Amino acid sequence: MSDERRALFEIDGRLPKLGYSFPLALQHLVAMIVGCVTPAIIISSVAGLDGAGSILLIQSSLVCAALSTLLQLFGIKGICGARLPVIMGVSFAYLATMGDIAGRFGLAEIFGAQLVGGLVAIVIGIFAKRLQKLFPPLITGTVVFTIGLSLYPTAITYMAGGSGNPMFGSWQNWLVAIFTLVVVTVLNHFGRGMVKLASILIGIAAGYIFSAFFGMVDLSAVGEAGLFSLPRVAPFGIRFEFSSTLAFSILFAINAVQAIGDMSATTIGGMDREPSSDELRGGIIGFGLSNIFSALLGGLPNATYSQNVGIVSSTKVVNRRVLSLTAIMLLAAGLVPKFSALLTTIPQCVLGGATVSVFASIAMTGMKLVAMQPMSYRNTSIVGLSAALGMGVSMVSEALSQFPEWVTMVFASSPVVISAIVAIILNLILPKEDGGQLPPSGT
Repeated sequence: MSDERRALFEIDGRLPKLGYSFPLALQHLVAMIVGCVTPAIIISSVAGLDGAGSILLIQSSLVCAALSTLLQLFGIKGICGARLPVIMGVSFAYLATMGDIAGRFGLAEIFGAQLVGGLVAIVIGIFAKRLQKLFPPLITGTVVFTIGLSLYPTAITYMAGGSGNPMFGSWQNWLVAIFTLVVVTVLNHFGRGMVKLASILIGIAAGYIFSAFFGMVDLSAVGEAGLFSLPRVAPFGIRFEFSSTLAFSILFAINAVQAIGDMSATTIGGMDREPSSDELRGGIIGFGLSNIFSALLGGLPNATYSQNVGIVSSTKVVNRRVLSLTAIMLLAAGLVPKFSALLTTIPQCVLGGATVSVFASIAMTGMKLVAMQPMSYRNTSIVGLSAALGMGVSMVSEALSQFPEWVTMVFASSPVVISAIVAIILNLILPKEDGGQLPPSGT
């Protein structure tokens, strides 16, 4: 093997020739770009932003994702940044709660809650090893499974055209959404290499073209957008609201633990070793710090991207400089308003058709984590009760109508908070000596 190729598999190897490194960096970009911009598009719609505001939110989120990735790649080990080959991007885990906050209050409250959530993550990073025992795979799997379930209504709403759309539920919206979903599904199951990896991106492109035949695409915003723009400090404001902050604090604690799992999967899959305590501590602190400056720059909450962990594990390419090319491309995209404006022209039914498979994948990832544990009566009780109470209360939010408004906001806006709390408590108090068996049927 040549020195150029060998450098790809060395964490601190020099940057190989672009002929080797660029396709690998692009592979990471196409795997995460849709997930990075879709939450911003959805939240801008919920918050009622105009075209310029939507473009700015997408720009800020892309720029902050790029800077967060660079911090993780090249930070100070054990202090800030894991210095591992991980990619950061806007996380779907916060989407349901962000939508509720944006609908009730506004974007400023999201960024205030995100800032506090970043501080919570930093504290967890400092005590990562001690707190990790509270979140075994059974608990994180239950939470991730519930996150996936909580996003299904969002996908269906978008497939039907998006709330507020006068054509909501029309056959045209459903036709475009199903066409997009079919393209994504076919490429996922029959595609190979880059085509399979970029299935969602290609599906959105195909759905976008198809939707144009129904007059759903308006490119006027692209013509009006500028060519270059730097992010601004607090472009949407920062306000603190108790219930929003409490909900985000719990979500950030959960995501900090999930980041430990992603970093562990990266080192085990790509480097054949466990992450060191310094790497985990620095990674979680970097996660918290990057979300603080993201809140200050108007970028939505970011987290480690599991699909990119999968790429590292399968290719064994761990060169940090290769992944930094991905961050640089992400940064360049965020500094060009015309690119962000083009993304805002994607019809909501196209996004719904593409993201429903993403949300399904999130739920199944959680199910896989759960299935790794013995399906004992104790474990099935934890998973079943946590998901039932979380999903049940969020679907019947008026069940908490007699409580103070902050209780409804924290516990009814998203099933994740209740599911996480119930799962942690049950895991701590239920006896573990149950013989590993389910009770007889009918008992």
